[in-house]
Amino acid sequence: MSEERKAAPAQAPSQVVHLSNSPSSSAYILLILSLIGIVSTFALVCVTLGYVANIENCDEKVKEKVEVVTNYTHIKDYVMACLDGRHNALTGPSNAITGENICAGVKYTVEGIKAEDGSYMFANSQCVIDNIVDVMEQAGGNVTVGYRGTMDSVARGDHPIETPYWQAGLCPVNVHWHLGAEHLSVGQYDQNGIGPSTPVGQYDQNGTVEERHRKLLGGDVREGNLCYLYDPTDETFTTEYDWKHCVDMHVGQTYEVHWPHSAAGACGTPNQYQTPFYDGVFCNLGLVNLSIVEKQVGVQSQVFTIVNDERYYYPDLMRGMIVDGTRGTNVTYYTGSTTGTTRDNDICSNYAPITWQVDRVCSVISASTFDKMCADMKSQRDDMSDDFYAHGSRITVADNLAANNQIW
Repeated sequence: MSEERKAAPAQAPSQVVHLSNSPSSSAYILLILSLIGIVSTFALVCVTLGYVANIENCDEKVKEKVEVVTNYTHIKDYVMACLDGRHNALTGPSNAITGENICAGVKYTVEGIKAEDGSYMFANSQCVIDNIVDVMEQAGGNVTVGYRGTMDSVARGDHPIETPYWQAGLCPVNVHWHLGAEHLSVGQYDQNGIGPSTPVGQYDQNGTVEERHRKLLGGDVREGNLCYLYDPTDETFTTEYDWKHCVDMHVGQTYEVHWPHSAAGACGTPNQYQTPFYDGVFCNLGLVNLSIVEKQVGVQSQVFTIVNDERYYYPDLMRGMIVDGTRGTNVTYYTGSTTGTTRDNDICSNYAPITWQVDRVCSVISASTFDKMCADMKSQRDDMSDDFYAHGSRITVADNLAANNQIW
């Protein structure tokens, strides 16, 4: 059913000029579009110049921090990230966090503690006096399954923490690493391992050539045991990485990473991570009970060979040992001491006994993982710059200075 349409009323003559019917309409449209184009171009230039100015005004350290995280291909994205980084830096630890670093300088307080005989309790001392071992058990030693030292730590009652440290109330208070491995795990990292500074066949059976050669290339930094993963024919082991944050690090090299933990640290606060690590370990000195110190202080240790290969990137190495797959699952537990090249088998550490949890397996890790860790260290409240590079490795501890309480 349809309706009949009525005729439309007549319309008055229009006074509006219709561009579509105007002889000058095309020119008019072009004029408007040109003006819009000029304004848009000017605005874009101003914005772009503003971005460039912002880049130039961004703090160099902030720009460096942004660049190491990711590559920005768009200028706007880069500027916004840079400005965001600048904002974070301005509102970060150096400005937003008030108060003092309560852990700073604690190491010197600890070093001043004296024993009953007047000697400094924690000073290094002779390991053996008159053919008698005069110190507590030492680290780093042999962590191979089946190995035990000859020092009777079991009879003395020294037992390592066997659970993850966080379950025992400890938190990480520092991270640092050594050139080569201080510990020894036969077939994984030992005196016969290889690396950029030690070509295969470079040593004799007694390690004499190996020791001299490593010292020569390492300067005043002693190189420890090496892994077997280095392959001089594979570019991932030989192509150097463009390091932004870590200092004097090298692809193909073996490093042993240490994460000192403590029940007396400033856990969960801006003061948690400290350099030197003693400041972190003894931050709340009143909480330390020297009769059970192996239950209050511990170190995680893991050995890596660095490769220039992003497939082996791990984002948070600063926080502790990697426990994933084969990593962090083949661990030797024992009690020992602090390490470093101020100690050997003649001069020993008296920061003992403490727990050690050592991964017996060497694995590869990307150079970018280490560099990201150094960037994270830079973001801490305390100045950790003395740990941006590898420290020298203590010579492997002799049997008579090693504990007999290993757990595998």
